[in-house]
Amino acid sequence: MKSSGSSQRDPIAAIARSVLYEGYLLWPYRRSALKNQRRWTFGGVYPDAYSREGHLDDRSLVRTECIVECDGALDLDVTVRFLHIVERRVARIDDRGRERFADAVVVRGIRHVAWQEATERSVTLTIPSIDLECGVQIEQPIAIDVGEDRELLCEADGRTAGIIVRTWEAIDGSVRVDVQQAARHVARVRVDIRNDAPWHGESREATQRRTLIAAHVGLETSSGAFVSPLDPPSALRDIVADCENIGLWPALVGKEPDRHAMLSSPIILYDYPQVAPESSGDFFDAAEIDQLLVLSVLSMTEDEQARMRETDPRAREILERCQSMSSEDLLRLHGTTRDLRVIEDRA
Repeated sequence: MKSSGSSQRDPIAAIARSVLYEGYLLWPYRRSALKNQRRWTFGGVYPDAYSREGHLDDRSLVRTECIVECDGALDLDVTVRFLHIVERRVARIDDRGRERFADAVVVRGIRHVAWQEATERSVTLTIPSIDLECGVQIEQPIAIDVGEDRELLCEADGRTAGIIVRTWEAIDGSVRVDVQQAARHVARVRVDIRNDAPWHGESREATQRRTLIAAHVGLETSSGAFVSPLDPPSALRDIVADCENIGLWPALVGKEPDRHAMLSSPIILYDYPQVAPESSGDFFDAAEIDQLLVLSVLSMTEDEQARMRETDPRAREILERCQSMSSEDLLRLHGTTRDLRVIEDRA
């Protein structure tokens, strides 16, 4: 698995970020590519009315359940992360100060284009002490207001010549955490993510602006120990088998054999996934080979690289990173093999 270099200091954050941006932008990293015109297909939580109106494959609720062992009171941190689509429009500003929106605007030799970006959102619930015999139910709203951000584009003489307008729609939903005793010193943790944003018959593309994209859940505890959903001890196997996961799949994360953190993702992960130490940063496709992508980027024509640079700030980062790599950096990406993880059959 691959992720951004800035997250590699925190292995749990690195895995979560890799999940968050999987498929965000794909080779050849230009908006003209067909695969980049059909985006946001991964891990979406859609408005409930849209889902019920014949779009059952686009869920309005995702759920994860996992098991945690604890001898006393349980503390729990639950963090829900997702991407929120941001519409990027560009306009030329004339001598009278009027904005004339267009597909592209060139200011100081830089071409700015209209497209969609995304911004990270998160909701965190901290529960400091849970009596397992009593359990707990907590719900926190996801309330994001409609918004707009305006970035002026100035010529060399300081004259305002253009503007980038970024807008996003409101999202209304909730995160519900339910902790109940499953056995002595054992609790079942359920997290539901729901989207209750309005829907009035808009297209799927328009509806995605009110959708939680690549939604996933991180769970951490300092007083308990999560149980592997893939390889539970025999005494807890039936309890683990009764857990219900909808659109999310939990796995232990962190440094093996630590069991204080769990990541429940729209991607099916093995326990203790790791970011490849050779990876230089995000390419937004963890199934690809870094070396192949770097060489592909470097083989682009100048015009293709220009189109990549203008598409998205994160695409520009990929291009600049590839261009700055040394021959030693490229060699480090070549020919690495690792042992496969083997799960014992305890039946």
